[in-house]
Order: sequence, then structure tokens, then C-alpha cells
Amino acid sequence: MKGMLIRWLILTAAIMFTSYLMSGIQVAGFSNALLAAAILGILNAFFRPILIILTLPINILSLGLFTFIINALLLMMASGVISGFEVKGFWSAVFGSLIISIINGILGSWFSERGKGRGRAVRRNKGVIELKRTKHDTWE
Repeated sequence: MKGMLIRWLILTAAIMFTSYLMSGIQVAGFSNALLAAAILGILNAFFRPILIILTLPINILSLGLFTFIINALLLMMASGVISGFEVKGFWSAVFGSLIISIINGILGSWFSERGKGRGRAVRRNKGVIELKRTKHDTWE
């Protein structure tokens, strides 16, 4: 539950930052960005996998670049639902979704690295089998 709340706040921050960077994406306030992040998260959870499967041949031919188009469409769908969140035009949606994805990835990896803590060295050695060579050139 805590991880989902952190991801939601990270997506909200990414939407707010993108609205400051781009004139084609406007957010009326923090509460609208919070709602936009929730709607975008729901759309990404339910519709994105279906759209990726339906457009798999195009995605393979474009080497995965068509995923940006899918993300832009989902961003435009979210802006259609929320009155305080506006995406002006298709290219604003494409570049906005790219910026949101980059910011979301950076912040998400930063927060996940901070939460790992002291037990990291123990987890890194998990599954390692140590072998020793005996006098008779065998392994034990």
C-alpha cells in the first residue's frame, strides 16, 4: 500500500513538472494533478496492456517506438476525463508522455534505491553457491 502511494505521488510530481516544462499541457492545481495521476494509473493498469497486445505487430516494426503513441493516447484520454487537466494536441501528448515517463522512471528508481537499506549486500549474494577445490581436483 505504501509503495502504491509513493508511485502515485511520483506520477503526480511528474505531471506537475511536465506542465511547467510544456505549454501544451496544463494542470489547474495539485489536486487536479493528483486526480490525473490516479486516472492515468488506472488507464495504464487496464487499457495499456490490451493496447500493447493489439498493436504488437506495429510495435515490433517500430522497435517499440509505437509505445510512445499509446502513452500519448492514454494521456489524452486522461485529459478528457478531468476538467483541470488539459493536453493541447497530439504532439504535446507525445512529448508530454515522454517527459512524464522519464521523470517517473528517474524518481521511481531513486525512491526504490533509497528503500533498500542495509540488507542489500545479503540480498545480492542470494542464490550463490560457493565451490572449493579439493586435493584430488574435484569440487565440493
